[in-house]
Amino acid sequence: MPQDMPPVGGYGPVQYKRNLPAPGFRPTTLLLGMGAIMVFGFYKLGQGIREQKEYAREKMWSRIHLIPLLQAEEDRDLVRRHLADQAREKELVGENTKVYNSDRYVRPTFAVTPGNVTK
Repeated sequence: MPQDMPPVGGYGPVQYKRNLPAPGFRPTTLLLGMGAIMVFGFYKLGQGIREQKEYAREKMWSRIHLIPLLQAEEDRDLVRRHLADQAREKELVGENTKVYNSDRYVRPTFAVTPGNVTK
């Protein structure tokens, strides 16, 4: 009996690999997406820092413009205290005595002291 031989020219190729698409995104797509997200994040971060600087500048200028008002309020308070102190002194002593050798106004220093001091 004759032996079976391959056909002339051989058999066709045998497909042993699977043709399945790769799961997920390609690495380049993933890298581009992550890069775009990071660029957007840094953009928003820069905007936030710029806004914080603008708020700090606005706060500084508002304080600078309020200084004369606060100084005037403090001066009115000092005048009120000075006049009350002179009235109290006149009531106790009977006349206003000069504490200093000159007529120059000396800004008083008020220090808070505790009421009950125990040794």
